[in-house]
Amino acid sequence: MATRYRCSLVLVLLMLCAAGVQSQVRTRGIDVSKYQGSINWTKVAKDSTIRFVYIKATEGTSIKDPMYRNNITKAKKAGLLVGSYHLYSSKTTAYQQMANIRSVVSKKEQDLVPVLDIEGHHSGRLYMERVDKLLELMEREYGVKPIIYTSEKLYKTHFATKKYAKYHIFIANYRGYPTTRFTLWQYTETGHCPGISGYVDFIRIHRNHSLSDIRMPKPKKKPAAATATAGGEQAAAPKQ
Repeated sequence: MATRYRCSLVLVLLMLCAAGVQSQVRTRGIDVSKYQGSINWTKVAKDSTIRFVYIKATEGTSIKDPMYRNNITKAKKAGLLVGSYHLYSSKTTAYQQMANIRSVVSKKEQDLVPVLDIEGHHSGRLYMERVDKLLELMEREYGVKPIIYTSEKLYKTHFATKKYAKYHIFIANYRGYPTTRFTLWQYTETGHCPGISGYVDFIRIHRNHSLSDIRMPKPKKKPAAATATAGGEQAAAPKQ
């Protein structure tokens, strides 16, 4: 009896420990581009902590990531939530860049809000009017404010104002926990993941946010058709 009790107690403790460890494993994501080469998305998806992936689609006016189509198709098929990002260029107009994005990134394929990637090397020549216009054009195209990816330095210099308060921020910081507000945090660029050769960037979600915060909004339902008349024809609209 005592032996059975001790065994039961040990089993309960082991289950509680396992539950505690599992609760500490938070949802993660990755971001990829052509530099990861050919990815085995089935293996990637077997890691239960990896739920989503951001895939490079375009850059500047004319650059299209050659692995984008393969990556988004196979990542979705493997059951991962997918989103796309565009690497901003300070050398071309917002309209030219938007045309490039539109030619590659289909709204209906996106599970996650698109990202505008603004790298630190732009620094003082960021041209904020161009950034604002591109953010506006992306919102018009995809029906949601894009996520702004940037460094803490650029965030503090350009985006830490009320003007960008409604945008989700995606911070890259490989040295420690971000000191700025953020929804997504790219915490390493030297991660390892089954199915990917070499390094890959890993992403965490802020504890006050969840995947639902970066999901694309559901399409609005179309209004019901006009009520048909007794004769089977739709009632004519009054002349204006």
